[in-house]
Amino acid sequence: MIGYFTKHSASLKDDVLAALTVALALVPEAVAFAFVAGVPPTVGLYSAFFIGLITAIAGGRPGMISGATGAMAVVVVSLVALHGIEYLFYAVILCGLIQILTGICRLGKLIRLVPHSVMLGFVNGLAIVIGLAQLGSFKTLGSHGAMTYLQGIPLAVMGTLVALTMAIIILLPRFTRAVPSSLAAIIVVSIISIGINQYAPQSWAPAGQANVVQTVDDLVANNLRAKAVQQAAAEAHSGIATTDAHGHVDISGLNQSQIDTAVASVTAADEPLPMLFFLDSRYTLAPLTWETFFIILPFSLILAGVGLIESLMTLSLIDEITETRGNGNRECIGQGAANIVCGLFGGMGGCAMIGQSLININSGGRSRVSGIVAAVGLLVLVVVLKPVISMVPMAALVGVMFMVVIGTFEWSTLRTWNKVPAGDVIVMVLVAGYTVLFHNLAIAVLLGIVVQALIFAWNHATHMMADIHFEDEKKVYQLHGPLFFASISSFRDLFDPASDPDVVAIDFYFSRVYDQSAIEAINRLAERYRQEGKTLHLQNLNPDCRRIFERADHLSDVEISPDLHFHITKMI
Repeated sequence: MIGYFTKHSASLKDDVLAALTVALALVPEAVAFAFVAGVPPTVGLYSAFFIGLITAIAGGRPGMISGATGAMAVVVVSLVALHGIEYLFYAVILCGLIQILTGICRLGKLIRLVPHSVMLGFVNGLAIVIGLAQLGSFKTLGSHGAMTYLQGIPLAVMGTLVALTMAIIILLPRFTRAVPSSLAAIIVVSIISIGINQYAPQSWAPAGQANVVQTVDDLVANNLRAKAVQQAAAEAHSGIATTDAHGHVDISGLNQSQIDTAVASVTAADEPLPMLFFLDSRYTLAPLTWETFFIILPFSLILAGVGLIESLMTLSLIDEITETRGNGNRECIGQGAANIVCGLFGGMGGCAMIGQSLININSGGRSRVSGIVAAVGLLVLVVVLKPVISMVPMAALVGVMFMVVIGTFEWSTLRTWNKVPAGDVIVMVLVAGYTVLFHNLAIAVLLGIVVQALIFAWNHATHMMADIHFEDEKKVYQLHGPLFFASISSFRDLFDPASDPDVVAIDFYFSRVYDQSAIEAINRLAERYRQEGKTLHLQNLNPDCRRIFERADHLSDVEISPDLHFHITKMI
């Protein structure tokens, strides 16, 4: 995977050109995630701007792109559906405060606990999720009022332009690197699609559509029209929208005229610029009470966790690709500040975006300039250059994202799955599978860490052994291996209090005591020796282990030898 992302030295030209590519790729993603979250498209677009700008300035990883993401949208949709959009802004602000507190407490370093197998499962699962998410761009508005997949000539044209986009991205760097290949591909395919839409026979276009090649504007409008039909169907079914066996909206309560009316009700309108949510007359504010706090708290905690895990995992991946090191704690604070501002302006929150980050890195973006220009470019596209962005074909953006999928997936795992420990393979498949099935990256990563820790504990549970020797009349068990909850059974089996001499010592020079289970096992062993009228000593405990026993003085009743013996190595 890393070989795909060619090495670039930082330059202002590369940062700006890479940022323009990213700005174009941010538009459909932000709109799509807004639909997932159940909020207006402009909420997703302005959220991407605020998140992207502030994290580029204050975050801990230059070159990483942040915006409105699907991982956060999945949590937002539950909150909006259960309590309404008026609770969303408070939840996003509280999420930001939690993330800032995490950074101040320097908990960003916990990302070091993520095993490599979990990282591989994360990137592979996310690559599959990004790829599957692009299938929605192959849909158009059907006559039944729902989004359906393209067929016939429109599908063939779309597939051809996607393939052309990918070919340009692959082949152009062999001839020149003056312009990012992704940006060049978008420009070339956009010109071709404009020509097709203008000169191709109208019979090639999907039924009811003006363009043969679907543009960003077409996709947004079609999604809004499908949503309007769903709302009309819900009203016809007493507020409950049902679907048939094929997943289409049940329109038995609507005739074709009503469907056409719902579709026609969606018209292009100039959306207002973002403003502080408590000054926006479109929203009814939730009361600032303890009840509101306890409603939003669980959602805010999940949003904060999802956002930080995805951001820190992306940060680690970019670190590996660029062979540099970001600051995890600063990234936590930057993400928190961005979400607070985003919430104040009525946004849906966000975090790092691995797809757009890899587009930026592959196009040469390395400094904070690329993130800042991408965010500002997105705002300019939405507010000033809306007619331009409306002509960009979805085929070009899908082609770019498919190349991101190819570059993100760790293909080496397909060759080495039978050469690494079986436990690591299980963890990789588990994390990737959970990510694909449930789209919850935070839970997938946490699940992978837990399973990897259990595998580690199981493997080390049987590594407890002892070398036995005698010092005068004292029998010494020199332990090897960690003594913790999983290894105490093996630890107990090493000793024979009935047959041992009167004085026995346990040497911890090559071992460590890690938890209360280990202390309790030692106490019970000492009690067995006392019942036999014998004495048990502990020796060569390092300072950390001694402190564990000192803190547990009321729980521990074992003699600890003050003598320490160290091996001496002669330097020649």
